[in-house]
Amino acid sequence: MTTFTEPRAVVEFDVLLEHKEVVADGVVRLTLRHPDGEPLPAWEPGAHLDLVLGPDLVRQYSLCGDPADRSVFEVAVLHEPAGRGGSRHVHEQLATGSTLRIRGPRNNFPLVPAERYLFIAGGIGITPIVPMLAAVHERGADWRLLYGGRTRSSMAFVAQLREQYGDRVIVAPQDETGLLDLDSFVSSEAPETAVYCCGPEPLLTAVEQRLPPGRAHVERFTPKAGADSGERTSFEVELAQSGRTLVVPEDKSILHTLEEAGVTVLSSCQEGTCGTCETGVLEGVPDHRDSLLSEEEKQACDVMMICVSRSCGPRLVLDL
Repeated sequence: MTTFTEPRAVVEFDVLLEHKEVVADGVVRLTLRHPDGEPLPAWEPGAHLDLVLGPDLVRQYSLCGDPADRSVFEVAVLHEPAGRGGSRHVHEQLATGSTLRIRGPRNNFPLVPAERYLFIAGGIGITPIVPMLAAVHERGADWRLLYGGRTRSSMAFVAQLREQYGDRVIVAPQDETGLLDLDSFVSSEAPETAVYCCGPEPLLTAVEQRLPPGRAHVERFTPKAGADSGERTSFEVELAQSGRTLVVPEDKSILHTLEEAGVTVLSSCQEGTCGTCETGVLEGVPDHRDSLLSEEEKQACDVMMICVSRSCGPRLVLDL
């Protein structure tokens, strides 16, 4: 379940890569600082940054440092050689002393108030969970973490988490313990427990299948299976702020149609997972095909992700 808790305006500015270090096999942590030493924008656990790595190379990475420390941002990046190029650029091209453009922070994965929490992380999915653990621990809430990965050496922050929190953290590398025992771990939790999960899609799907709809708070790195499926027909979009009307053909997205018409809209993943292109809907019914909005948010029909979502009818009026 996703609940947006902040305005969608996004800050964009340059930062200095102060430090780059290996924190696990295939994982580097980037420490970013304002070039002039100014305080960085405030953020809360669950937030992420967009790293603008090139003209058409923008990627999202969860903040994993201390929200109280406004002097730096920290993100951890898994090297995925077969990916779309973002992590490869970070690992192979970025060096200490580099300047890079960032957008954010934005939070599509906020931490809700609760007396008890269950956290489940898979691999690099630990990154947004780390500041969440610190926040709920300081608050005195009851919690536990199940942290899985391929091997212990590939799992970032294991030693840090075990040292800080002891047996609250259950580390389960697949080569030592097999697949995560989600049945016993999830089924023992009371209905009021807030369940948070981040990691690869099979893990998120498995957790969601074991809980009532909307109960799990998840953050996806890739689209849900079948999210952008269904019939594709043409429709009109009216841009309320300019009065322009454009036709979105069946073979193009709203975002691409706007870009071709010279309308500037921030976007990033173009897969319906990051929330950068979220746009207000003033009239019409969106055909939601994103992997981000909750069912309640989709039913409200007041926002949509224009990179993948379409229209259920012949016309939409957007707040653009």
